[in-house]
Amino acid sequence: MNTKNIDIANIALMIISCVAAFVIPFELFLFSYAVLGPLHYLTEITWLHKRDYFTNGKFDYVWLIMLCVVLFLLNFVFTDNASASNFMIYLAFASALGFVLFKDLLWKILFVVIAAFLGGIIVNTQSFFFLFAVFLPTLIHVFVFTGLFILLGALKNKSVTGIASLVVFSACAISFFVLFPHFSFYKVSEYAEKTLVQSGFAMVNQSFIHIFKLGETTRENIFTSNIGFGIMRFIAFAYTYHYLNWFSKTSVIKWHLIPKKWLVSVIVLWLASVALYAYDYRTGLIALYFLSMLHVFLEFPLNYRSFIGIGEELGTLTGIRKPAPVKKK
Repeated sequence: MNTKNIDIANIALMIISCVAAFVIPFELFLFSYAVLGPLHYLTEITWLHKRDYFTNGKFDYVWLIMLCVVLFLLNFVFTDNASASNFMIYLAFASALGFVLFKDLLWKILFVVIAAFLGGIIVNTQSFFFLFAVFLPTLIHVFVFTGLFILLGALKNKSVTGIASLVVFSACAISFFVLFPHFSFYKVSEYAEKTLVQSGFAMVNQSFIHIFKLGETTRENIFTSNIGFGIMRFIAFAYTYHYLNWFSKTSVIKWHLIPKKWLVSVIVLWLASVALYAYDYRTGLIALYFLSMLHVFLEFPLNYRSFIGIGEELGTLTGIRKPAPVKKK
């Protein structure tokens, strides 16, 4: 499948995700997170491993894994350490930048130490909490970074369909906050509402309402109001398309080309994960928390590479940066 066809397929997936998010937003999110999510984590981590996690050091990823282990322990073993947990997410994000910018180990260590010092100063601020604890591992990861990947692909391939897909992606996101259709057959299920609250996912909705001053963070405003539906539709769309976008690129990034034993292990773990979520959503969430956060941490270097790549492509287009010379065969 060529780039143009992939772009067209992704536009179709965006529209499908958008329509589904409009109709059954709360249930769609829970389904996507439980069924599509684990398969995405497992396949992406194996793909990243084959590419040395896009860092400059062979074992840089070990530090990110260690931070994720500490994060898990702080959340589920040594509780009441919210600030420390938030700090781990920040430190992983900051460390990933050092692993992309520097090759020398001493420079990487110095960068991480300075980042840790600076983070320690602002760790207890409200902005730090919203950015690193709430939005970075959720909406920034699944929506902002996905948008950047789309933009980078369009710029690299100089693709009209790639730009069109970015326009559709943005239009879908905006539509949830300007269109508020009511479907007489739909009402958020008691299961979905209870699961969102007990799992802690509702905090994303609450934070969205709080930051953009969209009203009180009451149960009614989150689960029954127009703005509550708009936010949930946006979240459901962002997560669903984020996962589908990954699977749609099989022929390009070839994430499926892994050793047979790995592939079998991935399938077995995925089926077990879905079974856990089906048995009890909160149990599945706790069991898969480490894996879900690990794939976020390990993707940070790639996110930075995307930022750099977009800058380079824009620099070439504007004439600020000269294009790389074509190598003769």
